[in-house]
Amino acid sequence: MYNLILFGPPGSGKGTQSARIADKYNLVHTSTGDIFRTEIRNGSPLGLKVQSIIEKGELVPDDLLVDILRSALQRAAGNINGFVMDGFPRTIRQAEDFDKLLKETSESVSLVLALDVDEEEVVKRLLKRAQLESRKDDTEEVIRNRMKVYHSQTYPLMDYYSKQGKFQSVRGVGSVDNIFEDICKTIDGSMS
Repeated sequence: MYNLILFGPPGSGKGTQSARIADKYNLVHTSTGDIFRTEIRNGSPLGLKVQSIIEKGELVPDDLLVDILRSALQRAAGNINGFVMDGFPRTIRQAEDFDKLLKETSESVSLVLALDVDEEEVVKRLLKRAQLESRKDDTEEVIRNRMKVYHSQTYPLMDYYSKQGKFQSVRGVGSVDNIFEDICKTIDGSMS
């Protein structure tokens, strides 16, 4: 199986590009936010745990997150070519736990791609999105704080996967189609 992790700051286009990657390469698009919503909607034991944590405004603990991913990966297993992880893992601990989880089924991460978008472009995109979608949570102050968190958590992950020879960066500025074309060239190169 081919297992891809797609990183990028908030507003970099991860969701858009992950869906296109999944479609082209017959991969399951896996977003932790989507998984949480599905587990909660289905009323599963994991979903009930997550719901109570989220309702308190807390972050889902790493151990529970891995259990949720295990459940999602098991449900999706079968007639697929692999997964594209949308913005997960976000910490070294999550990356190590994810590696262990994949080893349970003799799998591993195939490639880690980061969409490279500078902070000013991210701020511009998210402020525009806030206007278009009437999102009150996307203020410049909140966006810049999210960027600090992204950089503090992601840079160690880039190093973690670089040491494994699995990390590459793709410029995340330009048209959606041009960025996707660059992503596909990188994926195709890693498959050969």
